[in-house]
Amino acid sequence: MTLTQRRQLANLLLAAAFLVCAVLLLYPPASTNFYPACPIHRYLHIDCPGCGATRALAALLHGRIVEALRLNALFVLLLPVVLAGGIESYRRALLPGGFRWPQPPVPAVYATLAVTIIFSVARNVLR
Repeated sequence: MTLTQRRQLANLLLAAAFLVCAVLLLYPPASTNFYPACPIHRYLHIDCPGCGATRALAALLHGRIVEALRLNALFVLLLPVVLAGGIESYRRALLPGGFRWPQPPVPAVYATLAVTIIFSVARNVLR
């Protein structure tokens, strides 16, 4: 992939992220029904680690941090890390030379997986 193509793809992905945020701002999940339902919740009647993330992001975009934490605390707490990774990936995509995805340390990946499992079990047991 050439540098120009990589930059175009990075800008397209950035525009898509802004579009998603704009849709969430204009059409919150609480007042519209076109957002997909979680299949895990629908068929197994348990909350997966991502359940409530769309509503939490919409609440964050409207400045309602406490509500977002109530809907999905894990998503809200990991969002800064994901945003930092996205910003670093975007920066790398715009630079000349070969592109390399940011590589998180292996212990961080295992810790995140463990926290996700604990969060999922706790939110289903404590509800």
